[in-house]
Amino acid sequence: MRLRALLETDALGLALLGGEDELDRTVHGVMTTDLRDPSRYLSGGELVLSGLAWRRDAADSEPFVRRLVQAGVVALAAGEAELGTVPEDLVVACARHRLPLFAVHESVAFATVTEHVVRQVSGERAGDLAAVVDRHRRLMTSGPAGGGPDVVLDLLGTDLDLRAWVLSPTGRLIAGSKAGPRLPEDVCVRLASEQLAAARGDRLGPHRVALDDRTTYSLFPVRGGGFTDRPVTAAPQAPQPAHPGHAGQSGPGTPASPKVRDGSDGGETVLSDWLLVVEADAGDWAEERLDLLYGVTQLIAVERDHRNAARTVRRRLAQEVLELVQAGAAPAEVAARLRVAAPVLVPGLGAAPHWQVVVARVDRDGGGSGGGAAAQALLEEILVDPASTGPEHSDRIAVAHTGDEAVALVPLPAVAGEHEGAEGRGLLADVLLEAVREPLTAGLDGDGRLTLGVSAAVHSAEGLRGALEEARHARRVAAARPGRVCAAGHHELASHVLLLPFVPDDVRRAFTARLLDPLRDYDRRHRAELIPTLEAFLDCDGSWTRCAARLHLHVNTLRYRVGRIEQLTGRDLSRLEDKLDFFLALRMS
Repeated sequence: MRLRALLETDALGLALLGGEDELDRTVHGVMTTDLRDPSRYLSGGELVLSGLAWRRDAADSEPFVRRLVQAGVVALAAGEAELGTVPEDLVVACARHRLPLFAVHESVAFATVTEHVVRQVSGERAGDLAAVVDRHRRLMTSGPAGGGPDVVLDLLGTDLDLRAWVLSPTGRLIAGSKAGPRLPEDVCVRLASEQLAAARGDRLGPHRVALDDRTTYSLFPVRGGGFTDRPVTAAPQAPQPAHPGHAGQSGPGTPASPKVRDGSDGGETVLSDWLLVVEADAGDWAEERLDLLYGVTQLIAVERDHRNAARTVRRRLAQEVLELVQAGAAPAEVAARLRVAAPVLVPGLGAAPHWQVVVARVDRDGGGSGGGAAAQALLEEILVDPASTGPEHSDRIAVAHTGDEAVALVPLPAVAGEHEGAEGRGLLADVLLEAVREPLTAGLDGDGRLTLGVSAAVHSAEGLRGALEEARHARRVAAARPGRVCAAGHHELASHVLLLPFVPDDVRRAFTARLLDPLRDYDRRHRAELIPTLEAFLDCDGSWTRCAARLHLHVNTLRYRVGRIEQLTGRDLSRLEDKLDFFLALRMS
């Protein structure tokens, strides 16, 4: 706003004492001070309000005004409440330095002037930013993206003083404001969890989350394909404390299903949406500012769509290889497709890489699958290195989908001198889900579950069919486990754990009841701890001394307990068969 506009606002009660020729100066901010030298707190462009408590005599006016001018202040407004009138020496000093001077009537509070200036300046900044964002949107939708989300986030920081970040659905940092520190990794994960939980509950954004007593974040979903969660109204509400599975409440609006937005696209869900995080409480924002932020999310969504378009080639390559492998094509034909894929997925690599296969499936509660497209989008995100940043760090991941499952072909660059396999390298199922389990569990709670299977690494086309079957079998093992997000790897397929999940529930219950119920009943009546004793005894491979030491018991006491177990169950713990039965019963219970 310009200084002239201040004089035209009667409610401010300002009188111009000097600087009539300078009224077209632009005000960028306002500051109230009575310091003798406030220059260290000024950045230029401010209207300074002062009650003149710094003035002891006439000699103080000149240095005070000189410091304001050197700091880039556009005008001084002096209050009349302290001295009755503005001293002549201050008027002369301002005229000498060409600094416009206003008198503030004693009936007008500085807070009134401050509020008016801040409101006007913020409104103008928002309008300027909206115009910039609109121009940027038109450029990006008509051609290649220019600058990515970082450009828009920098505009939010410089023009609206808002720190903002873009996160993936698993909490990976995609883009952030240059100003200020990086958003901590644990905060990213928790915010992503809050957003997915809120979306699962049909609550429209912006969702407001207070992670501690000082910081409130407003969360705006970034939807691809032109979708938006813009509510009809946005009433102020208190931010809610965050904990796993709970998000801050949003304003009222027309609910939009967070499950499947468009059945025709294969069912891609909000589990694959990006997230705009703003370090501010949007509950008391005006509609204009909320509209601006939703415009920003649509602009960032253009970047997301560009990224998805860039994955088309990799997806097609993966689809071609998958179809050949499933059709039982000759290894030579599969190898030819892999030679085409390798330069795209592992550019600049002379030797053919090793490959791993990862299979994913999303199943809805109550039956039915979430669709292969949804699993594809999730798997592409999960396979990105959690430590990486930026919108496109998955350019070496090819994910296809067939039916209800997604299949990823993951290249592992060959190491010099390595020949048969790469069992010591590559993806591990537990590590794969460690960084994404919390947010995805929040997003799937009460709605569905995600299961993954990971194959061993293979070094040739001949091994891909076996790797695919291995990954699918591992996924079925994961599906038999409890939990919203589960994974299993190839190393588990050579263990007894492969067999246990596929034992029918009625057989499982009967087997464990026959062996363990007598011990549990005895423990309830006598507090004998026979079950813990049995577990420790088997874990110590039947060693009396090691088991007694672990349980802090005398060996004779241990022998008495084991004898009681044998008496109650009719089994002999010196026999391998009975030990194995007890071991399996404990695992299945």
